[in-house]
Amino acid sequence: MRNEKMLKALGNCINHCNYCADACLDEDNVKMMKDCIRTDKVCAEVCSSLNQVLATDYKNVDGLVKYCIEVCNACADECGQHDHDHCQECAKACRECVKACEAYLA
Repeated sequence: MRNEKMLKALGNCINHCNYCADACLDEDNVKMMKDCIRTDKVCAEVCSSLNQVLATDYKNVDGLVKYCIEVCNACADECGQHDHDHCQECAKACRECVKACEAYLA
């Protein structure tokens, strides 16, 4: 399959963001986690959109890839501020997705 590495990184990021958002809802201070939850949800949606577009033969995706990098960096920064394992794992998945997106654009 075309873009297999990129699709794998996107899927991993989607899964970690969805898991992180859900896990944040179980934290003692959910209000403190609201920015993390929102960023997770947006990141998962953007990665999902890019994943779907890359599964087609559509060529004009650079703008979406660049936006995905922006959102994944924001999510990694937000999740990286929290000590919870799910947040740290999500930040790691987002950074790996950024690397895959940057490699795609190179």
